[in-house]
Amino acid sequence: MVLGQVLAGRVPDATGDELKRYLSDYLALEGGNSAETGLSCLILYFRYPLLAFLLGFASIGAVLLPCTAVVFGTFLSFSVCCFTAAFGGDGVLLALAVFGLRCAVTLPVFFLLASSAWGRSMSLAAISLGRGRAPVVYGRDWWMTVFVCCGVLVVAVGADLAISPPLLRLALGRLFP
Repeated sequence: MVLGQVLAGRVPDATGDELKRYLSDYLALEGGNSAETGLSCLILYFRYPLLAFLLGFASIGAVLLPCTAVVFGTFLSFSVCCFTAAFGGDGVLLALAVFGLRCAVTLPVFFLLASSAWGRSMSLAAISLGRGRAPVVYGRDWWMTVFVCCGVLVVAVGADLAISPPLLRLALGRLFP
């Protein structure tokens, strides 16, 4: 998170105007929730949790899962800090409108899947290095966790597509009348 804040501190002052124009253009798009918008939202919600899930099947996940968590935190922190650097305290409201729901869902889902996957990756790494003999089990609890996480993410995508644009309009209207 600190790395994201440091990098956001290097953003030029003109970024605020560009960011405001981008958000206004985003809201002015005709057609609302198209298939492209839905697919984009699915990718935003599933990319880190899916990566955590997949790394649970590989011994390299023991190294890559913590790296993925660092990348996730850095990009999220950078994005939020860009809003606050560009708009001051009002940027927090915009950041909440844009990232709030997604972060409230994807962070816990990612860490739930990553923590379970990391243990399995560590076991696979131990077997690969000749230090472990027990098989790695992907039992019913693992698959139920994955299934529930996917369901939560899909519901959140639908909610985000319905809630975020009006919240962003409200925040932009309040900040830039």
